[in-house]
Amino acid sequence: MLRFIKAFLFGITGLFIIITLLSLLISGNVKVSRATVVNNVPVERLYQQTSNLKNWQNWHPMFKTGIASLHFGEVSAGKNAACDIVYNGKTTHLTITNVDSASITFVLQSQGENDIHNIISFTPVSAANDIRVEWQALTKLHWYPWEKFYAIFIDKLTGPGYDAALNALKDFVERNPSK
Repeated sequence: MLRFIKAFLFGITGLFIIITLLSLLISGNVKVSRATVVNNVPVERLYQQTSNLKNWQNWHPMFKTGIASLHFGEVSAGKNAACDIVYNGKTTHLTITNVDSASITFVLQSQGENDIHNIISFTPVSAANDIRVEWQALTKLHWYPWEKFYAIFIDKLTGPGYDAALNALKDFVERNPSK
């Protein structure tokens, strides 16, 4: 009986070592990227909607639907603008870290989770005021095997949320070009 227990423990230990070594081959930086083209809207309009967190209530599904409780900081527009998003009893802190005419950079921080660094960038596509809006989210994972294997699925899990937000932004600014 002891022989079977030793073999079982040796097998489990070997399997854990192999899984850990395989996970080291998976990148610790995971980027999710989504894009859409907004038609006939000046880039200033997109900048206005994305650089002011209070304007996110016009288009971002999490802000718009009221499923989350929002608490804005003293600064709600531009660099250092901040907002706490409380959803399912969990607080996520959003801080805009950089703004320029071509992009908005912000970070999402939740206790016990990896920070997610985001960039929403604007690139003109034609002379007709068409703008390509791209949302990139970079998550830096720890070396833990379960986090590395989670990286394989992160695009499928979070990508639809970025798609929904971009499509809502596109719909809002195209329907309300001067708001």
